[in-house]
Amino acid sequence: MTLTRDDFASWLDRYIEAWRSGAADEIGDLFSEDVTYSQTGGQSVIEGRDAVVRDWLEASYEPELDWEAAYEPLAIEGQICVGVGSTRYYREEGREDFSNVFVCRFDDEGRCSELREWWMRAPSPVERLVD
Repeated sequence: MTLTRDDFASWLDRYIEAWRSGAADEIGDLFSEDVTYSQTGGQSVIEGRDAVVRDWLEASYEPELDWEAAYEPLAIEGQICVGVGSTRYYREEGREDFSNVFVCRFDDEGRCSELREWWMRAPSPVERLVD
């Protein structure tokens, strides 16, 4: 299955929705049964849909934490898609911004079978002024 830009944009939107809802079925629907999910350049690797769902549900984010995210497709080549975006968390001590890059491989059913995610803390507006 070759994904279109709209297909991948929809998947990225569902990724955000699943992260926000914390619903196991929404998380699981994103990924193939044998998915490999690596973060920060492979420093953390999770194998299998059940393990990814468990990892998301065990994430240490406070349920009342306000956050927003926006991701968009950057490139698509057959079943491999690259997305970029940003995530912003609002904490008592201030705002925290991250830049995100996703490299995803999809199976024939449109589920992600491999996800490599890089996230980098973005400098705060004050840090940018100081530099």
